[in-house]
Amino acid sequence: MTYSLVRIGSYEEMKRRMSENGKPSTAKLLLAASVAGGLGGVAGNPADILLVRMTSDSLRPPEKQYRYRNALTGLANLVKTEGIKGLCRGLGTNVTRAALMNPSQVASYDFFKATLLRHRIPLVDYQFHDGFSLHVIASLAAGTCGTTVCSPVDVIRTRIMGSSGNTSPLQVLVRSFREEGPMFMFKGWTPAFMRLGPNTILMFVFFEQLKRGWSHFAHS
Repeated sequence: MTYSLVRIGSYEEMKRRMSENGKPSTAKLLLAASVAGGLGGVAGNPADILLVRMTSDSLRPPEKQYRYRNALTGLANLVKTEGIKGLCRGLGTNVTRAALMNPSQVASYDFFKATLLRHRIPLVDYQFHDGFSLHVIASLAAGTCGTTVCSPVDVIRTRIMGSSGNTSPLQVLVRSFREEGPMFMFKGWTPAFMRLGPNTILMFVFFEQLKRGWSHFAHS
């Protein structure tokens, strides 16, 4: 919640401000999405650490398990055993991932939506209108784009956050590349898409309806 609220809310506010002087360029939207994503990455980092550790705990040897009962006790235990610095574990890769995710998911949704509205679909000669079907198709494309772009950073981030030692992103990258080859960067792409694809569709479909409802309420 902390991550998505910050990254989407700040991006929409930046986009609104940039649109006051005319339609912003694609480059400006991508930059705004990257900055907003980075802010979301900072806000959501502690929750991400807990998520990674709690979901992978059963795969660890008993002596290396964290045994967090819930998110609150996990957060307290994290600060107690690792200090405030523990909340920043993997922050660099998380911010990088978020700065890639927002342009490849949120900004790409705007791009796909605008492109589908401007051009007819070849072969079937179909023209999309701003409605439910457009939102679903554009968000599906955005989810695919986001999953692919973020997969390498996701793999490295998960391995860093799941560790208990001081491991740098470069060390993880070199070791994984040496032991598994370049395709390690897309390890888990399918389950990642199975999570992000529906998430992206539901997020944007509901978001569009909320925007439409709020606009109607504000002008009534």
